[in-house]
Amino acid sequence: MKKLINPSKYSGSLKASPSKSFMQRTIAIALLADGETILTNPDSSNDSKSALKMAENLGAKVTRMEDKIIIQGTTGIKHNELSAGESGLGIRCFIPISSLFSDEIKFSGEGSLKSRPLTMIEAPLKALGVKVNTNDGYLPVTIQGPIKGGDIEVDGSISSQVLTGLLIALPKAKNNSILSVFDLQSIPYIDMTLQIIKDFGVNITNNEYKKFHIEGKQSYKGREYEIEGDWSGAAFHLVGGAISGSIEVSGIKISSTQADRVIIDALKLAGADVVCLSDSIKITKNKLEAFRFDATHCPDLFPPLSNLAVACSGTTVIKGISRLVHKESNRALVLKKVWGELGIKIELIGDEMHIEGGKINGGKIDSHNDHRIAMMGAIAALNTENSIEITNAQAINKSYPAFFTDFKKVNKKHKL
Repeated sequence: MKKLINPSKYSGSLKASPSKSFMQRTIAIALLADGETILTNPDSSNDSKSALKMAENLGAKVTRMEDKIIIQGTTGIKHNELSAGESGLGIRCFIPISSLFSDEIKFSGEGSLKSRPLTMIEAPLKALGVKVNTNDGYLPVTIQGPIKGGDIEVDGSISSQVLTGLLIALPKAKNNSILSVFDLQSIPYIDMTLQIIKDFGVNITNNEYKKFHIEGKQSYKGREYEIEGDWSGAAFHLVGGAISGSIEVSGIKISSTQADRVIIDALKLAGADVVCLSDSIKITKNKLEAFRFDATHCPDLFPPLSNLAVACSGTTVIKGISRLVHKESNRALVLKKVWGELGIKIELIGDEMHIEGGKINGGKIDSHNDHRIAMMGAIAALNTENSIEITNAQAINKSYPAFFTDFKKVNKKHKL
C-alpha cells in the first residue's frame, strides 16, 4: 500500500488509540484469570489480534463486540500450534505463559519476527523445568511444561518481554519463585506489567528490579478493565503539532506507566509549548532547539524523536541505539537510510544517534515493513516543500490501524 502525504500543518484534536502493550498483557492475564474479564476501549492492531487468537487456542473463550471484548479464562488447550504473527511481545510473553500447561506447544511467527532472537527464553524456562527447543535461537519454538517455579537468573539486556511473560506466568506455578534479573532494559514496561498484574489481584515483590519474589498458586480475578490510550502512537501526533501547528490529544494519562510518556520531556527540552490537562495534552509549535535525550528505556520513541530533531536548529543527540537492532527492522540503520533519502544527515556514534536539523526533501521512502517508520514518514511530510510517498504503508496495522484516519482528522491536505 502506498500513501502520498502533502506538506501542511496540524490543527485540531483527536483521541489516542488504545495501547497494544496494555492490551496484549491484559489478554494474557485474562486467559489465566478466574471468571470473566471485560476489556473496554479494546485495541484492534494486528499484534493484539494475534494475542487474542493465541488466548483462544490456549482455551479462553473470546467474544468480540464493537466497544468491548469479553474473555472467559481457559478451560484447557484447544490447539497446540500457535502463531504470534509479527509480535515480539506476543511470542516472548506467551511462551512462558503456555509453559503452565503440560501439553507440547509449537510457536511460529511471520515476517520480521522470524529473525528476532529468542535465545533469552531458553535458559530461564529450562531452569524452571520446561522442555524448550528452538531453531538455533529463533522460531519455530516447541515447549512442554508444566513450569514448576524456582530460583533463576534472567538476562534483561536484549528485551524485558521475557521477564514480562515470566512475571505473568509464575504466580500460577506450583512453587514459589525468585527471579534475579541483570542488565534490565525498558524498565517502564515492567512497571506496566506489574501494575496490570496487581490490578487483577496478584502480588509480586519487586526489589529494585534486581529480584522479584513471586508466591506460587495465586489466582487472577477476572474483572472489567479499560485499556489505556497509547503514548507510543500519540507521540507522533504530539510531535506533529510541535513542528507544524498545534494539536490536542485526549485519552492519554500523564501518570501512565507507559515508557513513551516521556515524549513530553523531549518536547519541553526542544522548546515546544506543552500544556498538560487532566484528560488531554496540548502542544503548540514554538522555536525549536536541538536537545539531548536518553531513549534507552523507551526505544520506540526514536522515530518520532527523529521527527522532532529534524525540525530543531542544531544537532540533537539521542542515546540508546543499541536497543534498535532487534525491532521490526534494524531501526537505527533504517532511520539513517530513510532520513538520508530525504536530505537529512544522521550519524551513528557508539550508542548515540546524532541528527542534524534541516530542510526535508520530498520524494519516495519505504517503511521497510516497520510500522513506526511509516508513521514517521507521514510526520516528516508536514514540513517538506514537496510530497512524500510512503511505500509499504500498511505496516501501521501492526500497532495503529487508524493512524492515517486520525492523521487526516488534523491534517486536511492528507491524500488517501
